[in-house]
Amino acid sequence: MRLGGPLLIGLSGPIGCGKSTVGRMLAQSGGRLIDADDLAREVTAAGEEALSDIRRRFGDTVFSGAELDRAALASLVFADAAALRDLEQIVHPRVRRRVEAELARAGEDGVSLVVLEAIKLVEGGLAERCDEVWIVDCPPDLQRARLAARGMPAADVERRLAAQGEDLSGRLAEVLEGRVPTRTISTAATLDETRQLVTAALREARKRSGGA
Repeated sequence: MRLGGPLLIGLSGPIGCGKSTVGRMLAQSGGRLIDADDLAREVTAAGEEALSDIRRRFGDTVFSGAELDRAALASLVFADAAALRDLEQIVHPRVRRRVEAELARAGEDGVSLVVLEAIKLVEGGLAERCDEVWIVDCPPDLQRARLAARGMPAADVERRLAAQGEDLSGRLAEVLEGRVPTRTISTAATLDETRQLVTAALREARKRSGGA
């Protein structure tokens, strides 16, 4: 998103590996953070048009009255790849429209750095909007420990990891090769060490884009 606009860095990678941590660090460096997960919750809030499509596809069992039962829906889609794809086809286009509106607003505001955090950055059609994609990664044992620390039951952890598949970071890098510049940010070290990696990567990204 150059051409005089903000430097746009996309954050993706496996669940539980620290995308939000890296996003906060970039926000503290002056970036405007757009969280696609937050936007997905917005487009599936009570009263939003996406709910009628979700109800039509998945039925009343994933609803509690007029509101989406997110836990019930997650339990269903993370055990069924086809159901997950169907949900993404309902949600992703609506999220993308909101992302585009946020990006336009950032450009109007003269923001120099925008950070787009999205676990489905590629699948949602957003990766190629970015000047760089940072793949945030960590070892599987640390990933599981972090998810458990969030209070996620072990069975849910394994379902979500199975839904993502093996070596998601490697597959993302392969898909993006030649399309969008990518770099991998490991969060396996301490917070201070991770911050140093992020600071150095941001400096390199700005230099590559012609920024300060």
